[in-house]
Amino acid sequence: MQQLKTMDNNNHILVVDDEPDIRHLVQEILEDEGYAVDVAENGETARQAYKKQQPTLILLDIWMPDVDGITLLKEWIDEGSLKCPVIMMSGHGTVETAVEATRLGAFDFIEKPLSLAKLLRTVEQAYDSEKIIHEPITHIRKTLTVSEPIGRSPTIHRLREQIKRIAEHDSWVLMNGEPGSGIKVAAHFLHNSSLHAEQNFVELNLSSLSFEKTPDEFVGTYKDNKLSGGLLKKAQGGTLFLRNIDEADEVTQKFLFGLLQSHSYQAISAPSITSFHARIICSSHKKIEQLVEQGLFRKDLFYLINVVPLHIPALREHREDIPDLLNFYSNLLVEQENLPYRHFSLAAQNRLRNYQWFGNIRELINIIKRLLITAAGNEITLEEVETSLEQQDKKSSTEEGISVAYDLPLREAREKFERDYLIHQLIKTGGSIGKVAKIIEMERTHLYRKLRALNIDTKALQLKDTQ
Repeated sequence: MQQLKTMDNNNHILVVDDEPDIRHLVQEILEDEGYAVDVAENGETARQAYKKQQPTLILLDIWMPDVDGITLLKEWIDEGSLKCPVIMMSGHGTVETAVEATRLGAFDFIEKPLSLAKLLRTVEQAYDSEKIIHEPITHIRKTLTVSEPIGRSPTIHRLREQIKRIAEHDSWVLMNGEPGSGIKVAAHFLHNSSLHAEQNFVELNLSSLSFEKTPDEFVGTYKDNKLSGGLLKKAQGGTLFLRNIDEADEVTQKFLFGLLQSHSYQAISAPSITSFHARIICSSHKKIEQLVEQGLFRKDLFYLINVVPLHIPALREHREDIPDLLNFYSNLLVEQENLPYRHFSLAAQNRLRNYQWFGNIRELINIIKRLLITAAGNEITLEEVETSLEQQDKKSSTEEGISVAYDLPLREAREKFERDYLIHQLIKTGGSIGKVAKIIEMERTHLYRKLRALNIDTKALQLKDTQ
């Protein structure tokens, strides 16, 4: 592995590619632009380089002899150590895989043979963007691309009006909704509609962050009679968005309760306590009341943050907005990622309106991106949509569908499996309760009772009891 050159620029890029000509060409180009560049010829060398010095950007090839780039990306994400953008490099025939990588969290992908202009533009965009894709703490807000929940349905109209009314006051808000339903957009919309709009919007993703491990990232450090760093200082007078608060560990919950109850905190080595005032927005994908009953979430913290509860509807609750969402995100992807513009045929739009969308708006955006890339003509047809949905369903059934939750108590893990299993069977049979009862060899009355016990709302899923 080539030694890292000493550069004044703090931007350190790791280039991972098994083809010597490509990785050294990319290294020379980037170094000419003033970046510090390290190279790795395979997955194992990339792991070593990554541990030796954290890069600020990674260019990662998909196909390599020892381990593919997707596996390496997942590995870093699962470890919770990935704190920089990743740009995938894909050869012919791997575009679909590269799109899947962006779904997992990669910033973007560039196709081979590499275009010098595209390479430099994508690198610049990565550094100009939020820059930290998987970092638990997101930096101060930049201009939002999506400024408010999109749609003209009564459901979304009510949501926007509800948020505007809440924004008139400084009440704390607890948002709840399914993953991908648009909680983050709603939180930004609330901030931008409030008196705090000119102040900072600071986000803490508590799903992969522990106050016990990184307290200085929360509260900063006191050095030379001065408080430096810390997200709480940046959030003063603005909005603090505590994302995925239901996944906060015990130590973090204790710290948050003390912070929010006293409106104060103490930085590392600081001689005095600092007062803290900001609007608090929390989000959760789970029902925190149930976590409180199970002893997994502090009751006092729940009562403290649950001042104004706000439900963010799932996409299947406002499917009539799908044409507007298709139009909006198609134009957005064309503008931001230079994808070719294509419009959806009426038949294609209707098919997407009747899809289940368990991944919500996030899943819709992924399919739009895939179809803009792979569709043959200017119009995206019903047949192309059907093919894309089939691919999506296969991925869902193998990757996101029936899963084993090893970290849950046995009863809760069993319930999760049963729920996923029954939803899978209902989708496979087109919603036929009778057919599902035969497949799983359960009497229909017992099946209805099981569906109610597992909170599977067949009406919300638009499923029918057919023979």
